[in-house]
Amino acid sequence: MTTTTADTDVRAVLDRLTQAWNDGDATAYGRLFTEDADYITFFGLNMPGRAAIESGHRALFEGPLKGSKLTGNLGAETKVRFVRPDVAVAVVGGGSSLGGGETPDAGRESTVSFVLVEENGEWLITAFQNTRVSDPRG
Repeated sequence: MTTTTADTDVRAVLDRLTQAWNDGDATAYGRLFTEDADYITFFGLNMPGRAAIESGHRALFEGPLKGSKLTGNLGAETKVRFVRPDVAVAVVGGGSSLGGGETPDAGRESTVSFVLVEENGEWLITAFQNTRVSDPRG
């Protein structure tokens, strides 16, 4: 597979997202989204817009998710597909560790879908959907 500059740039946004989470930096986290982004949590809540995403994550990073760490496949395992030169869809597997460990805690594995758009030469996330991995057979 040939890696393009756009592909590298999209993956860099996802790496910065992980870094911002792991640093507990809600401002840096929020900056990676468009002003009108939709952020769908694993339990179906939509945090609409950059301000809500930043505010919601500030409360999480200062409260129940303080010290948590994202883990997973944000490197080569991430699937990035361009539906137009300025629109990318990325699908990532991973999870989180509440204690800051290197592997996801039990029950905290997710598949996350992103839609990213290029605006003024910068890639930003405009849609985010987090779905917990579960066995449908129970």
